[in-house]
Amino acid sequence: MPGVLNGVDVLFQQGANALGGLRVGLITNHTGLTRQGIPTWRALLDAGVKLSALFSPEHGFAGIVDEPVKDARHPETGLPIYSLYGEHKSPTAEMLKGLDALVFDIQDIGCRFYTYISTLGLAMESAAQHGVRMVVLDRVNPINGVAVEGSATDADKRSFVAYHSIPLRHGMTVGELARLFQAERAPRCDLQVIPCAGWKREMWYDQTGLRWVNPSPNMRSLTAATLYPGVGLLEFTNVSVGRGTDAPFELFGAPWMDASALAQGLLKRGLPGFACMPVQFTPNASKFAGEVCNGLRFTVVDRRRFQPVRLGVELACALRRLHPREWQHERLMTLLTDARAYSMIEKGADAGEVWDYMQRQAVAFRRRRTRYLLYG
Repeated sequence: MPGVLNGVDVLFQQGANALGGLRVGLITNHTGLTRQGIPTWRALLDAGVKLSALFSPEHGFAGIVDEPVKDARHPETGLPIYSLYGEHKSPTAEMLKGLDALVFDIQDIGCRFYTYISTLGLAMESAAQHGVRMVVLDRVNPINGVAVEGSATDADKRSFVAYHSIPLRHGMTVGELARLFQAERAPRCDLQVIPCAGWKREMWYDQTGLRWVNPSPNMRSLTAATLYPGVGLLEFTNVSVGRGTDAPFELFGAPWMDASALAQGLLKRGLPGFACMPVQFTPNASKFAGEVCNGLRFTVVDRRRFQPVRLGVELACALRRLHPREWQHERLMTLLTDARAYSMIEKGADAGEVWDYMQRQAVAFRRRRTRYLLYG
């Protein structure tokens, strides 16, 4: 078969032997598809796998919900769908009862605070605790597996949007992260990773031949995914990141923002591979719904040179300087999760100084991650 294969397709090439005779629970959503577009749950059943339960992450099994998700029942199979983004964030003993293995098949986008990898880590811990095997069907990193950006989460700042101390842009696949999580968080986890075939670290999603499926309601393009580790970094503060518009994460603004001054300041910084221009936009949902926002539209000119996390740092430092009263910077820490970087931004440090500090940690992580990588 030409092109890149995700782990699910490699599994079926091997006759689903890894799951032979096991009672399986599947953690998945609408992105769990074979290369032919067949849902993983259906393909498993067609292959004779004993599928006993389904589990869904944030946004639910169909990937359309932007709020906590309730347990449900799968309409076609009658199987329970246990929500891991509601009352429980990890599988409970009751959910795992009678299962031999948990299978994870969800498309990630390569950013620490995108919560599907938190669901993975918590499921691994629960599987280890209850003696259930963990099988991860690997999927490609859409924004490549080479670039690593940003500092790692402080150990005391871990949360559901920062499961482990890894950089904002980690440059790993979910299978590689599972190997790292096993070593550093869940050493008793009986882990098996079914790797992708044909994927190389430097590849972006549009070079794989795989069909794009929006991983979540607002992640509507590879461009949005590329911008997300930087623009998304600020979204817990009082700014719009374009939710409620036709271009989430490509738009950034607020009613109080001096867009022209922000644009001029960013352009003077000479960020590589990047351009922006002042715009006005009115979100129809989410933050500032129905209000005119002054802001910027971002363009990725050269994605190989563009550094999204650096853009996020530059935006934070610029807003701290331009709007010290209007911008409520305190909630930046929710996703930044690095007290030293936050303190530097709060005290008005130059963005280049903050970036250099953060990238020293990224370099250290590149060394740390080496033993867990699966692809050249």
